[in-house]
Amino acid sequence: MFNFFFATSDKGFSGLCKISISLCHNCVNTFELLLHAAQLHFSAQFFTSFFQRNFILQRLFNAGIKTFFKMTEDAFKVIHVAVFASGTGSNTKRIIEYFRNHVHIKISLIVCNNPGAGVLKIAEDENIPYLIISKEKFFHGNAYTGELRERKIDFIVLAGFLWKIPSLLIKSYPDKIINIHPALLPKYGGKGMYGHFVHEAVIAAGEKESGISIHYVDDLYDHGKIIFQTKCAVEENDTPDTLAHKIHLLEHAHFAKVIEHAAQNIVKN
Repeated sequence: MFNFFFATSDKGFSGLCKISISLCHNCVNTFELLLHAAQLHFSAQFFTSFFQRNFILQRLFNAGIKTFFKMTEDAFKVIHVAVFASGTGSNTKRIIEYFRNHVHIKISLIVCNNPGAGVLKIAEDENIPYLIISKEKFFHGNAYTGELRERKIDFIVLAGFLWKIPSLLIKSYPDKIINIHPALLPKYGGKGMYGHFVHEAVIAAGEKESGISIHYVDDLYDHGKIIFQTKCAVEENDTPDTLAHKIHLLEHAHFAKVIEHAAQNIVKN
């Protein structure tokens, strides 16, 4: 809220006036220009004359207008998300369902390194375009950055994607790639630590709890800044299968919500 007060006696008007520029931060993003006169209404000609002769107020007013239009643009921006997956796509399916009617976030592309993966059937059923990638181009070519830009992808989610992300892709999407890991990092992360391998290691170590970690992706396996973690108990009679079920419940309950928060932050920043 910007409030400007001024006193004037121009053209028969006398008294104290207040100009308030309100920038509402809700979804409506309305813009109100309120003029209050203490004694008399003043004409549009006086208002124009006043701003022409008051350079500082004019600058502040213009700044308010620019802020309003920036807020309006952000309010209507759609964030296009690509989901990278290698397997059946259970997490991908939940993510698609969560964002199906979302105002600001759209699952616009499924990227897969496995032509036989079940996630591709999900993409077909949901009428979402998919891209099958090759190891050669991913690691020794442009890492598909051109294809992602052509599809206006703003944000990348790794949902059971088993290849390491190349540096070129990370540099193209700084702090815009997140991954979910089925353990409480920094424990039980790194190369080869995925799926049942993680759960077997957790049980073998006698851990009393496990969980999920959602983190930004950097050049190392399971190493980027952690955004979110939550836990579940590991019981004495748990097997890798039963622990995997507990972890899947946590993933399905939390992953999409964290994606929503992280993706919307790129607009604010």
